[in-house]
Amino acid sequence: MDLTNIIGSVAGILTTIAFIPQVVKTWQTRSAGDISLLMFLLFSSGVLLWFIYGLMLHAMPIIIANGITLSLSVSILVMKIKDSRAQRRQQRAASLRPL
Repeated sequence: MDLTNIIGSVAGILTTIAFIPQVVKTWQTRSAGDISLLMFLLFSSGVLLWFIYGLMLHAMPIIIANGITLSLSVSILVMKIKDSRAQRRQQRAASLRPL
């Protein structure tokens, strides 16, 4: 492996690992209320494009890192969407309660 691929691999590992604490925290607390949906939608779209770019270049460090990061990011998105729906249901139920 040449220096370019080593640097790419280390960068991919570090940026991918950076997502794990957020996924774990969101999973444990079952709350994604403080996470920006727009930010994660934009970020996930960008990571998807990086993944496609890596496929087009046949660049394994880009493919692997962005494939894993995309999986983690999408898992946060799914939890965020579920959390948002649950909050909306709670708000509707609270507004229907008699005073």
